[in-house]
Amino acid sequence: MRKRAVNGVFFAVCVGVVVVVMTGCHSVYYKTMEAFGYHKRDLLVERVEDARDAQSDAKEQFGSALEKFSSVVGYSGGELETKYKELRSELESSESKATAVRKRIGNVEEVAGALFAEWESELKQYSNDRLRRSSERKLEQTQQRYVQLIGAMKRAEEKMEPVLSAFRDQVLFLKHNLNAQAVASLQEELVSVEADVTLLIKEMEASIAEADSFILAMGQE
Repeated sequence: MRKRAVNGVFFAVCVGVVVVVMTGCHSVYYKTMEAFGYHKRDLLVERVEDARDAQSDAKEQFGSALEKFSSVVGYSGGELETKYKELRSELESSESKATAVRKRIGNVEEVAGALFAEWESELKQYSNDRLRRSSERKLEQTQQRYVQLIGAMKRAEEKMEPVLSAFRDQVLFLKHNLNAQAVASLQEELVSVEADVTLLIKEMEASIAEADSFILAMGQE
């Protein structure tokens, strides 16, 4: 697989590329990268890797947040203000990880769309029917794998918001009810939150497995 890190020789080019991307000129960005042998296919694999890693990080964070939430609900000592701040910090970290996941999945969709559009258009350039049909079959196979991949990623992404919503509710409730009785009352919510986090982690693990499979298949072609 092509190395992901861009070496110092291309530093100036990369600065320009960043500016181009920020202005939304994706086609210029792709052409610039391709000039250095870095094609949409390479970018897609890289972005799938990034999305997979972001989901892995989010999975760990949501698990950590659940543990913290459980410890606060079961807490019967003093210093509830400290416990509230800890839970609020976990919520903020979870929201940050969720944002990263959404962004990475969006990046995957963007480059995949560009790759498939280019591939489709270039099929018309073949004069050899056998080669065109072979390329067409590979395109269909890659699209099918991509549909499975993005479906898994989206399912995992959708499961984040119910968990975040539950965490937000708990943090907001504790903000105005820092007493042992209020904390104990959250026990009823714990079972529901645990179920949501368990389902989220399951979907994320499935998505990560799909990403690994997609990356492997792309590397074998």
